Order: sequence, then structure tokens, then C-alpha cells
Amino acid sequence: MKNKYSIFFFVLIALVLGSLASSNTVDDIWYQNLNKSDLNPPGYVFGIVWPILYLLMSIVAYKNFVIIKNIFLCQLFFNTIWSWLFFYFHLPLLSLFDIWLLIFLNIKIIYMIYGEDKLGSILYIPYVIWLLFASYLNLFIVINN
Repeated sequence: MKNKYSIFFFVLIALVLGSLASSNTVDDIWYQNLNKSDLNPPGYVFGIVWPILYLLMSIVAYKNFVIIKNIFLCQLFFNTIWSWLFFYFHLPLLSLFDIWLLIFLNIKIIYMIYGEDKLGSILYIPYVIWLLFASYLNLFIVINN
């Protein structure tokens, strides 16, 4: 990827592909029968939070394209496949490892850009916080099912 504007295209593709695997959780018998944490938010919350996080990620990746383009695309890939691992293939343990990798990669992104773009590193923190929360929800499912 040579053009920093293409970051928006890749983020949009990741958002759409990830959403395809998780768009039907209401009718997903496997998911509905899982023991979930009391902190598990209703499905519509994910539909609100993720687009906001993807927008913030896009802005930060665009502003710091030269510094983070490779690691950003890598984390974007693992972000996209999480939904498929969890919702489509029903692999909560593997998806948990995927989230832990995402947390590591995105903390690394914050570290990489902090010296150049403090605001960008701050804008990226909600994504990592959400990943930590998602990790808890995923871990709860692994332990209790």
C-alpha cells in the first residue's frame, strides 16, 4: 500500500467483512446458548461502538501512515478475522488469542506514534480499552462454556 488514502478503503473493507460474520447474532443459536457475562452489552451497542472505533483508527492510521502502515494492516486483518473465528467458526479460544494479539499490536502502535503524534496515540486508546473489554467477554465465554 503506497497511498495513505487507501487506508480508508482497507478499514471499510475490514468493517464490512467483520460485520458479515457477526450480523446475525440474534438468530445464532450457538451464540444465544452461551453463558455470557452480566457485563455483556446488548448487540446494538457493538453496532454503535465499532464504527466509531474504526473511524478513530482510520484517522490515526492516515495521520501516521508512514510509521504504522504495516503493523496497522496486520492488526486490521486480525481484527477482521476475530468475528469469523468467534461467530462463524465458533472458536472462542482461538478468537481469545486473536484478541490478545490485537491488544499487543495496538499497544505497539500507540508506542510507535506517541513521539510523533500524541493526540493520535490518545485517540487510539479507546480502541485498546474496547479490546480489553472484549477480551474479558471472550475469556468469560471460554471459561464458562
